Amino acid sequence: MPEGPEGNLPEPAPEKAPTTPAPAASAAAPAPKPVPLPWDCEMVQQLKAAYGDAILQAATFIGQNFLVVDRSICRQLLATLCQEHSYDRLTDLTAVHYPKDELPIEMVWILYSMSNNVRVRVKARFADGEEVPTLTDHWVGANWMEREVYDMFGVRFAGHPDLRRILLPDEWTGFPLRKDYALDKQDTDWVRKNLGIESGQ
Repeated sequence: MPEGPEGNLPEPAPEKAPTTPAPAASAAAPAPKPVPLPWDCEMVQQLKAAYGDAILQAATFIGQNFLVVDRSICRQLLATLCQEHSYDRLTDLTAVHYPKDELPIEMVWILYSMSNNVRVRVKARFADGEEVPTLTDHWVGANWMEREVYDMFGVRFAGHPDLRRILLPDEWTGFPLRKDYALDKQDTDWVRKNLGIESGQ
């Protein structure tokens, strides 16, 4: 072993202190589930003053404002939003089927204010087989949207000028977006008659 500068053996290197493993990072707490928050503004106050208890809920959910209303005022309220609050565009309307509920058909209308660049959703529940008032006299574009809801859910729109299927054949049996329409279900009679096969699956 080589000697040090003064003829002595070199000092041994100091021993390294044992390292303590860093504590494991604690798992991050899950983010809280978003919930609807009350929505209050001058327009909502005016609507509540005009329609009272028929405004069942005014809330905002992850930045989206919505109103839940009694079905008796839905047509009048939608017209009010259009004519008095600048929601001049009907961007979409659809339905949701809750077969176990007393009022199983939920209608959803989405309105857009071009001048204010804001949207609002309006929801109302209807009984199975109950007609929903048409909006074709307020928005021409409601025509095909309402036909699609009729085609997929079987919802009839009172006052619609030409209510018939828009996606499926006129003779098709059943309404595919209802929860009681099985995924593998189809109108086998129509398939056999028009396609000449036993199954379209």
